Amino acid sequence: MSKTLQAHTLRAQVATVLIASGSSATEAARVADNLVLANLSGHDSHGVGMLPRYVDAVLEGGLTPNAAVQTVLDAGSLLTLDGQRGYGQVVGEQAMQLGIARAKASGSCIMTLRNTHHLGRIGHFAEMAVAQDLVSLHFVNVLSRPVVAPWGGADGRYGTNPCCIGIPLAGREPFLLDFATSRVAQGKMRVAYNKGVQVEPGTLIDEHGHPTTDPGVVVVPQSNGLFGALMAFGEYKGYGMAVACELLGGALSGGGTWHRAPDSARAVVNGMLTILIDPAKLGTQAAFEQEAAAFIDWLKQGPVAPGFDAVRIAGEPEREARRARAVDGITLDDQTWAEMVAAGAKVGVNL
Repeated sequence: MSKTLQAHTLRAQVATVLIASGSSATEAARVADNLVLANLSGHDSHGVGMLPRYVDAVLEGGLTPNAAVQTVLDAGSLLTLDGQRGYGQVVGEQAMQLGIARAKASGSCIMTLRNTHHLGRIGHFAEMAVAQDLVSLHFVNVLSRPVVAPWGGADGRYGTNPCCIGIPLAGREPFLLDFATSRVAQGKMRVAYNKGVQVEPGTLIDEHGHPTTDPGVVVVPQSNGLFGALMAFGEYKGYGMAVACELLGGALSGGGTWHRAPDSARAVVNGMLTILIDPAKLGTQAAFEQEAAAFIDWLKQGPVAPGFDAVRIAGEPEREARRARAVDGITLDDQTWAEMVAAGAKVGVNL
């Protein structure tokens, strides 16, 4: 069974719960918009299913409604920012607005953002940058229960540590690469568990370090109270990228890295290193635009493999999903909806 809602209805319902949790109407609308946009983009892992965790984090004190980004260091094209445990969807946008302004003024900006609650879909911030004709690179760490095993390891030691790269393409939709360094995002395991489906082999290990296809091993405690773990994508290569994200997003930002025993706190704290580049000020814009277009065309002119209908670039599947779901609505499984209803009840809202 499932429930299908139009985006505008879902936004209003999520915002109502957020307001009851202590957010201003403006903040609630921004967070709700961001969560629903993730669903529209086909990334239910980062969508409204996160609402119950946000409510719990507020009630526990790990997430602070109505917080604003704080400037710790301003050195022109270098910015050090602190999210003050605010909603990442809000302080992340505030940080990007500061970084974008600097990059447009000086040609580049290196920005760190620490101590922010869950930033959500990092591709949203890259979309903000490419809309201003900027290249953006993002490296993010996750301070929460460690759910990914290192290459050669048998338990979770770090988070899903996403990496994102946005590149504007003159006269066409941008290249937008946004991926977890685990084989799949943790949120996708929550979605699979709620739907009662198994996942692909090679995605997970159980609490004993053995391969499994049961997403529940990383969603709920197992018989011994332990959890399983996600595997890194690409074996040692994805693992290496994850470590880089931890060191850049966590250590370099000053937000910290994970090196302690797991706990049951519901807050998800992110650190992010962002690099913004303005091709117009780099002196290579004409060549950049010409060569980028030529390469994308070259990719798409090749033969299409069996089982595929076209050669795509990163960002296209999300844009296709948005067009479809804007018409068809957003479908939530019964368990996810029940969790949202329960979250609303905790703050006096009847969904």
